[in-house]
Amino acid sequence: MTPATAPSSNFSVFLERNARFAAGDAKDGIPAIPFIPFKQVYVITCIDPRVEPAAVLGVELGDAIVARNVGGRVTSSIVKDLAWICHLHENKTPDSDWFEVAVIHHNDCGSALFADDELRRGYAARGGYDERTAAAMAVLDPAETVREDVARLVTAPELAASRDSFKIGGYAYDLKTGLLTTIVDPS
Repeated sequence: MTPATAPSSNFSVFLERNARFAAGDAKDGIPAIPFIPFKQVYVITCIDPRVEPAAVLGVELGDAIVARNVGGRVTSSIVKDLAWICHLHENKTPDSDWFEVAVIHHNDCGSALFADDELRRGYAARGGYDERTAAAMAVLDPAETVREDVARLVTAPELAASRDSFKIGGYAYDLKTGLLTTIVDPS
């Protein structure tokens, strides 16, 4: 189905935008190697639409690897994905520059609702995270949770072999001011 014949839906506007994008040449200026973005940055942030990396950070196509999940938390899945990128670097492009990981949490995060016992219990009953995991996912204080997540990356056994090859920084984003604050200096 082409964009012109697609049924009207909430996604229709994005199909139209994609047709304009595809007609241009921006898609031609992408990194030659998929795991080596132009700016050598791997961003881990929240799925909240108010924290869109293209808008908040000015990330353009090919600039960064962006991983998004509820709260921007460093989960086992995030660790495994990062370990895969490290493995690719080590085995496919050992002479390439390494990257910096930026963990970004924000205030007024919807993940804070994991702190609501009733909501969390109901979600666990549906087959979501177990209650303990869900409670740990809540971002109530972005500065605190960013420190926790940077520490998780620093100590992750899956990243131990590569740990000295990349920097990890932690940041808190303020929705009202639009500013990022460095919580953990990249090291």
